[in-house]
Amino acid sequence: MIPTPGKTILREKLNESIASVIPIALIVALLCLSFVPVTTDLMLAFLLGTIMLVVGMGLFTLGVEASMTQIGNHTGARMTKSRKLWLILTLSFILGIAITVAEPDLQVLASNVPHINTTVLIITVSVGVGLFLVICMLRILLGVQLRWVLLACYILVFALASFPEAYFLSVAFDSGGVTTGPMTVPFIMALGVGVASIRSDKNAEADSFGLVALCSVGPILAVMLLGFFYKMEDGVVASAVVQSYADTVELGSGYVRAIPHYMVEVATALAPIVGFFLLFQIFSLRLRKLPFLKIVIGLVYTYVGLVLFLVGVNVGFSSLGTILGARLAEKAAWMLVPVAMLMGWFIISAEPAVHVLNKQVEEISAGAVSEKAMGLSLSVAIALATGLAMVRVLTGISILWFIVPGYAAALAMSFFVPPIFTAIAFDSGGVASGPMTATFMLPFAMGACEAAGGNVMTDAFGLVSLVAMMPLITVQVMGAVYLIRSRRRQEVLDVTQLADNEIIELWEVAS
Repeated sequence: MIPTPGKTILREKLNESIASVIPIALIVALLCLSFVPVTTDLMLAFLLGTIMLVVGMGLFTLGVEASMTQIGNHTGARMTKSRKLWLILTLSFILGIAITVAEPDLQVLASNVPHINTTVLIITVSVGVGLFLVICMLRILLGVQLRWVLLACYILVFALASFPEAYFLSVAFDSGGVTTGPMTVPFIMALGVGVASIRSDKNAEADSFGLVALCSVGPILAVMLLGFFYKMEDGVVASAVVQSYADTVELGSGYVRAIPHYMVEVATALAPIVGFFLLFQIFSLRLRKLPFLKIVIGLVYTYVGLVLFLVGVNVGFSSLGTILGARLAEKAAWMLVPVAMLMGWFIISAEPAVHVLNKQVEEISAGAVSEKAMGLSLSVAIALATGLAMVRVLTGISILWFIVPGYAAALAMSFFVPPIFTAIAFDSGGVASGPMTATFMLPFAMGACEAAGGNVMTDAFGLVSLVAMMPLITVQVMGAVYLIRSRRRQEVLDVTQLADNEIIELWEVAS
């Protein structure tokens, strides 16, 4: 009998998806039913898209845990056992490209970017991740402190930022955010844990963090370099193309027509990682039948979930996000900032990769950083980020005025907080900018920007990069608070011990 994931686990994943998506759906529904008028067909398409999003995300996260995480663990452990540096680095490069091509966030962003061919952008970003995954492996194996690597990388990023066209700048920073989503994060983090196990020192486990952070830098540099020689194509901003339906039959047909398209697209995206796993199984891994079948079934769940997710997002979700942003900008532009902050507060809980990171942080830190504390710090960060993004939409301020001081502050803080908090913070920035940000908040900003008469490429794009940046600051602030409290507790402990010693000494004198 073929083993399948338990019904309890599937129900748990679906409940997580419902809890994640429903708050956003309710906020949107309340706005559309009370303040921002939209056509009935768009609202119905949004509701159907929400259902597909919930089911798709539930199946996808279940499948990723059963397949991608396991493949990452097995691959990392097997690579380190070989003790061959060239093999570790070569496989890291190949896996970085293969897993990024399958990332749903990147697919959504690339389809929204005009003037740059979708395939060219995906390949460029994937190569950037592959190269920086190699750097990640070297850092772990050599034990180099993350702060110094990040400092060098971001000095290079901001040195290059003054050269490419403004169109490429915002897209470059957004590319760094979307590449670390629900597909790549579990795999890359599992790979890092496996490779870090080769070291026996006390910092090995902490050094398994930071992979997501560094893999976010690769796409930024890769897209910036693309801007030096790529000739921009003619294109229209995707947010301007909004689906509309005459009746329910046409609406249903829209969904039905989209399914085969995304089935082929997802199969193409998953093919490299599936091919690698099968070859790895035949020539090196040689898992037993039961674990192998569990991974295969996990891949099936991943495939079905990703298809449902992308269909729901592209047919129903993104269109309403675009219209909602546009109508709100036309009717009451002042509401864009508070509404975006409210949605940002809740939207972080809808990011599947965030749950993976929060649980791993609580485990690695032995409860010192709780899942609840991580969730709160990320909610504050994303609310601030989406609010700042709307300020950019309304004013047209360059993304560099936010990104440069933000990253400067984050890198400066890395010298004053425990290293593990720096690694967690930069990883959090990567996972926070996931599918919900790319599929709803970005179209929301694009619609608002068009309605406000701004330049979508320079003013709306950049939202994802702000979402990726703010957790770097808030999580490290949490680390600073943790450090201060720890020192106070230690001082109290020292005083108590001193008092006890004094009492003992006085008792000895008296006797």
